[in-house]
Amino acid sequence: MLFAPLTLPNGSTLPNRLAKAAMEESLAEPGQLPGVAIQRLYQRWSEGGTGLLITGNVMVDSRALTGPGTIALEANTPLAPFKAWAKAARSNGGQVWMQINHPGRQVMANMGGLAWAPSAVALDLGKHSKLFAQPVAMSAENIAEVIQRFADTAYAAEQAGFNGVQIHAAHGYLLSQFLSPLTNRRDDEWGGSLQNRARLLLEVVRAVRARVSAGFSVAVKLNSADFQRGGFSEDDARQVVLLLNELPVDLIELSGGSYESPAMQGRTADGRTLAREAYFLEFAQALAAVARMPVMTTGGITRPAIAEQVLASGIALVGIATALSVAPDLPKHWRAGNALNAAPAPVNWKDKTLGSIATMALVRRRMRALGAGGNSGGSLSPLWTLITDQFRASQLTRRYRKWLLQ
Repeated sequence: MLFAPLTLPNGSTLPNRLAKAAMEESLAEPGQLPGVAIQRLYQRWSEGGTGLLITGNVMVDSRALTGPGTIALEANTPLAPFKAWAKAARSNGGQVWMQINHPGRQVMANMGGLAWAPSAVALDLGKHSKLFAQPVAMSAENIAEVIQRFADTAYAAEQAGFNGVQIHAAHGYLLSQFLSPLTNRRDDEWGGSLQNRARLLLEVVRAVRARVSAGFSVAVKLNSADFQRGGFSEDDARQVVLLLNELPVDLIELSGGSYESPAMQGRTADGRTLAREAYFLEFAQALAAVARMPVMTTGGITRPAIAEQVLASGIALVGIATALSVAPDLPKHWRAGNALNAAPAPVNWKDKTLGSIATMALVRRRMRALGAGGNSGGSLSPLWTLITDQFRASQLTRRYRKWLLQ
């Protein structure tokens, strides 16, 4: 079942049911471009046997990044580095989709640039809140510009040789901010009712689909819930899936959480307990029952038995993230009948926010090692990794701010 092909609504076929879910690589070269390191990383994953590779965040606006090492692709960006990246990722017969995104308010304060949001509601991370920029409520012109940018980036991705895009509307980024009543307090046509809060996502999907060819895949990443009291709920997610059913969407990936409630790392702000592996499977099953397009779910999957369980429950595609940073050839092992243990040790620190940042730093460190042609396995110190990651981030931030001024 794991290695059976999957034909999507647009007629294109994935060679198997295993997808590398997005992980932010932070490997941008100067100018926010992909380079040799990210080519090598995706070559490794391609050789490892994953049927679909979904890239980490690629930003639709270079003035608004989730981090200083993030790649950006705009209407006037040179395509040669992106063509080399796509070629490496497709080298073993799988597909590669570019995850396209706008961070909205989830922008670090020290980076400069833009922190646009539906409403001027700042992130609440307790004593760490000041790390993030004060958001600015978007005008109608800003909203129109963002829709255009998503379409421009998708078109450029197709020209560069990617097989599809995944529009990121989860994890508290801009489109997710519009969907949540906690962050969207507008009283115009972009706020209030769920129909209005979902309008930006639907307009982005329409604009993207209008710019790309019929065989190019358009997917959406959606939260099954925010896991914050009063936020985007499971029922909201169900209603949004019903709205997306009316559009030519080839796949929905269901995840959950945000910076304030990192459910995608297995932790929630509202106290709900998630499964130890396949965190969002229960939610995904309920949504797959009403979705007309294939559904994928991601969240802590490290074992083939769990991946098989996901497929047996009516989900079309299994998303694997962190485990592929530990073992890039995990699908090859599974196909050979070797249930390799690719589960990293959890970071159980008292300060949950710092623990979450350290968890992401460990994943980035593993991906850097793979991109440098090395091995990502072995036990790594979370504290030392966090310290060196912060130092690297400060260097990249200086480089980015200098670039932004030019």
